[in-house]
Amino acid sequence: MNARRGHGHGSRRRADGGTGRFFAPGELRIALLALIAEQPGHGYELMTRLEARFAGAYQASAGAVYPTLQQVEDEQLALRETDGGRKVFHITDAGRAEVAAHADEVEAIWARATVRGEWGMLRDPNAAEIVAPALRLIKAAVATIVRAHGDPAVVERVRAVLERARRELKEMDRDRKHHR
Repeated sequence: MNARRGHGHGSRRRADGGTGRFFAPGELRIALLALIAEQPGHGYELMTRLEARFAGAYQASAGAVYPTLQQVEDEQLALRETDGGRKVFHITDAGRAEVAAHADEVEAIWARATVRGEWGMLRDPNAAEIVAPALRLIKAAVATIVRAHGDPAVVERVRAVLERARRELKEMDRDRKHHR
């Protein structure tokens, strides 16, 4: 089955350019209701706001969003009104209660969205130059630990090497910002 269609799961783009599911069953429904509760919107606008929550690392498909919007309307959790030729969805009292009842789930979805968005930068064309070497570095680090059978001294040494590299890159970024 195409991961970009149906079942309310939506899709996300992985760093490797593939797609896969982000939402568990029912999660797209509650995420859309939460967005509507924040501010009414039409379908495309809601898709855009959802994508923004993921910093572009997730792109909802119309094939998942529009049937889900129809579902929440049928459940009387959202009310569709025509505004300037667009079908704008507004939250109902029942919809607000549904979002409140799933507040922890909504919070978990947005937390995952933040993490996913942080990794979205891997799709930037400039990242292509370093993704393969970075993955080789991780592979070498893991292989070293595996071959050492998890020896705590080796694990700590590998962690220190990786941490030094991370600090050096952060310092390089700070230096670049100061020299602008």
